[in-house]
Amino acid sequence: QVQLVESGGGLVQAGGSLRLSCAASGRTFSSYRMGWFRQAPGKEREFVATISWSGSSTYYADSVKGRFTISRDNAKNTVYPQMNSLKPEDTAVYYCAADGRHIYSNSYNYWGQGTQVTVSS
Repeated sequence: QVQLVESGGGLVQAGGSLRLSCAASGRTFSSYRMGWFRQAPGKEREFVATISWSGSSTYYADSVKGRFTISRDNAKNTVYPQMNSLKPEDTAVYYCAADGRHIYSNSYNYWGQGTQVTVSS
C-alpha cells in the first residue's frame, strides 16, 4: 500500500511559479512510475506530467510543456513538479498518482488527496 500526500499549492499571480511536492509512504516508491493530473471546476481530470521510476524519462501535456518540469528524489520518496510561467488556465486541483501507465489516469493505482493551485490574472 502506498499513501501519497501533496503539498505546495496556493495562490499565485500569472507569470509566477510554484513547486508542488508529493511525498509517498512505502518502500516500493522507487519502483513506481509517478504522474500528475489536474482537475479544474466543471472539467474532467487531465494529464499533466509523468516520470519513470528512475527519473530518466519524463513526458508532459502540450499545455504545460516548456513551463513545467517534473523530477523525483527516490531517497526521499518524493516527486516534484516545478511550475513556471503560470497562467490562469492552470488553476485546478493537482493530484499526484503512483503505479500507473504513462498518461492514462485510470491506470494509476494510488492517488493523493489533491492540492489547490489558483493563478490570478
